[in-house]
Amino acid sequence: MRRIAVTADVFDAAHETQALQGGRTDVGAVVTFVGYCRDEAGTLTALELEHFPGMAEAELERIAIEAERRWPLLGLSMIHRHGLIRPGEPIVLVATASRHRAAAFAAAEFLMDFMKTDAPFWKREHRDGSAADPRSAEAWVEAKPTDDAAKARW
Repeated sequence: MRRIAVTADVFDAAHETQALQGGRTDVGAVVTFVGYCRDEAGTLTALELEHFPGMAEAELERIAIEAERRWPLLGLSMIHRHGLIRPGEPIVLVATASRHRAAAFAAAEFLMDFMKTDAPFWKREHRDGSAADPRSAEAWVEAKPTDDAAKARW
């Protein structure tokens, strides 16, 4: 089972995990990662995510196929939200199922590292604009060298 979704809707990580395992008795491990919108010490009011429709899904599919080529996965799910996301809301889900934990953990990290660097999503921060926050009320989030370094290890 492979599930790829780009959606504005909030997802239910427990439901997605259950759907991935689906009562199968050959699944020995499911690894789930959920990334949430942080409030950045109370200054972030929302994170706005834009994407290139069609291209984003195709890139997620390409990344998923590569993970399935590298590890003996029994299933995977990748969900990435777009639109206005408030602090505390989920942004991204990566879940992998395998017979053994090592493959599930490695594949989940791989998927997240490549999604973070290669998938065409752009983030804009919406801040409260207070004097305590020297950044502008709206700013695009720049790519981080640490994300490129995480990807390079693969």
